[in-house]
Amino acid sequence: METKRNLRKERIGVVTSSKMNKTVTVNVHRRVKHPLYGKFVNFSKKFHAHDETNDCNEGDTVRIMETRPLSKTKKWRVVEIIERAK
Repeated sequence: METKRNLRKERIGVVTSSKMNKTVTVNVHRRVKHPLYGKFVNFSKKFHAHDETNDCNEGDTVRIMETRPLSKTKKWRVVEIIERAK
Protein backbone atom coordinates (compact mmCIF):
# COMPACT_ATOMS: atom_id res chain seq x y z
CA MET A 1 0.00 0.00 0.00
CA GLU A 2 1.45 3.34 -1.07
CA THR A 3 0.89 6.27 1.26
CA LYS A 4 0.62 9.75 -0.17
CA ARG A 5 3.09 12.35 1.12
CA ASN A 6 1.68 15.71 2.14
CA LEU A 7 2.44 18.69 -0.07
CA ARG A 8 5.39 20.60 1.29
CA LYS A 9 5.32 24.36 1.60
CA GLU A 10 7.52 26.33 -0.78
CA ARG A 11 8.58 29.96 -0.47
CA ILE A 12 10.65 32.31 -2.62
CA GLY A 13 12.92 34.78 -0.87
CA VAL A 14 16.22 36.63 -0.85
CA VAL A 15 19.34 35.37 0.94
CA THR A 16 20.31 37.90 3.62
CA SER A 17 23.16 35.96 5.24
CA SER A 18 25.38 33.10 4.10
CA LYS A 19 28.04 33.28 6.81
CA MET A 20 27.07 30.00 8.47
CA ASN A 21 28.35 26.67 7.20
CA LYS A 22 25.72 24.91 5.02
CA THR A 23 23.05 27.33 6.24
CA VAL A 24 21.58 30.50 4.75
CA THR A 25 19.11 33.02 6.14
CA VAL A 26 16.30 33.71 3.68
CA ASN A 27 13.99 36.71 3.98
CA VAL A 28 10.54 35.98 2.53
CA HIS A 29 8.54 39.11 1.71
CA ARG A 30 4.80 39.17 1.02
CA ARG A 31 2.13 41.80 0.47
CA VAL A 32 -1.34 41.13 1.88
CA LYS A 33 -4.44 43.20 1.25
CA HIS A 34 -6.15 44.27 4.46
CA PRO A 35 -9.58 42.58 4.59
CA LEU A 36 -11.51 45.69 5.69
CA TYR A 37 -9.55 48.72 4.51
CA GLY A 38 -8.07 47.36 1.30
CA LYS A 39 -4.60 48.75 1.99
CA PHE A 40 -1.66 46.49 1.17
CA VAL A 41 0.40 45.56 4.22
CA ASN A 42 3.99 44.31 3.92
CA PHE A 43 5.08 41.27 5.90
CA SER A 44 8.51 39.67 5.96
CA LYS A 45 9.79 36.61 7.77
CA LYS A 46 13.25 35.10 8.05
CA PHE A 47 13.90 31.39 7.64
CA HIS A 48 17.08 29.39 8.18
CA ALA A 49 17.51 27.03 5.23
CA HIS A 50 19.93 24.16 4.59
CA ASP A 51 22.35 24.80 1.71
CA GLU A 52 24.30 21.56 1.29
CA THR A 53 26.83 22.88 -1.24
CA ASN A 54 27.39 26.35 0.30
CA ASP A 55 26.46 27.67 -3.15
CA CYS A 56 24.20 30.61 -2.15
CA ASN A 57 25.50 34.14 -1.69
CA GLU A 58 23.90 37.24 -0.19
CA GLY A 59 21.36 38.81 -2.52
CA ASP A 60 20.49 35.60 -4.38
CA THR A 61 16.81 34.86 -4.95
CA VAL A 62 16.12 31.25 -3.92
CA ARG A 63 13.24 28.79 -3.62
CA ILE A 64 13.09 26.99 -0.26
CA MET A 65 11.03 23.94 0.70
CA GLU A 66 9.83 22.74 4.07
CA THR A 67 11.59 19.63 5.38
CA ARG A 68 12.10 17.69 8.59
CA PRO A 69 13.83 19.57 11.43
CA LEU A 70 17.57 19.66 10.71
CA SER A 71 18.46 21.67 13.81
CA LYS A 72 16.79 23.86 16.44
CA THR A 73 16.04 26.63 13.93
CA LYS A 74 16.49 24.91 10.54
CA LYS A 75 13.36 23.36 9.04
CA TRP A 76 13.75 24.45 5.40
CA ARG A 77 16.14 23.58 2.58
CA VAL A 78 17.21 25.39 -0.57
CA VAL A 79 15.67 23.77 -3.66
CA GLU A 80 17.09 26.04 -6.35
CA ILE A 81 18.75 29.37 -6.93
CA ILE A 82 16.37 31.36 -9.12
CA GLU A 83 18.52 34.44 -9.67
CA ARG A 84 22.08 35.28 -8.70
CA ALA A 85 22.93 38.60 -7.04
CA LYS A 86 24.13 41.23 -9.47
